[in-house]
Amino acid sequence: MALETPQGNLGWQAIDFSLRDSSNGKLYSLDGVKGHGGLVVAFICNHCPYVQSVADTISKEADNLAELGIGFIGINSNDYDAYPEDSFEMMKIFAEKHKFHFPYVIDDTQDAARSYGAVCTPDFFGFNKNLKLQYRGRLNSSRKELLPNAKRELFLAMQEMVERGHCTEEQLPSIGCSIKWRP
Repeated sequence: MALETPQGNLGWQAIDFSLRDSSNGKLYSLDGVKGHGGLVVAFICNHCPYVQSVADTISKEADNLAELGIGFIGINSNDYDAYPEDSFEMMKIFAEKHKFHFPYVIDDTQDAARSYGAVCTPDFFGFNKNLKLQYRGRLNSSRKELLPNAKRELFLAMQEMVERGHCTEEQLPSIGCSIKWRP
């Protein structure tokens, strides 16, 4: 079932985590992924058709954000026992296929998703250099299918945040598959 993200309360402090990366098994925390200009925390997974349609674009936007000094992390919080295609092993394959240059980590306990209030995949949270939430919205103006020349909403908002210290860019909710919660 497709869900839209609720409008986030801007200004709240990013919540720390310690999550294992699918490519190298390394643990990542906020300090390990934030850039000098900020951080994007993206809740994504392997099997969601919304994520699949924009996975290459997510990879490119993360690379472009890195040029602005903004860190990026992808978090998979889905119940991989019920959805084996979201398993740790499959995450590594997905990250390689889509050329993720950012950590793609597993949220085994689903605590990160709960603490952030993530509801769907993809779900994007953009934080400033002080790790205060400035953006909660979608990647771009595509919906389920990737649109050519889609407006780069996340990138433009984060670029504005680096330049001005805050985002005035309109923030439209992301839409995607619900996070698959453990029973």
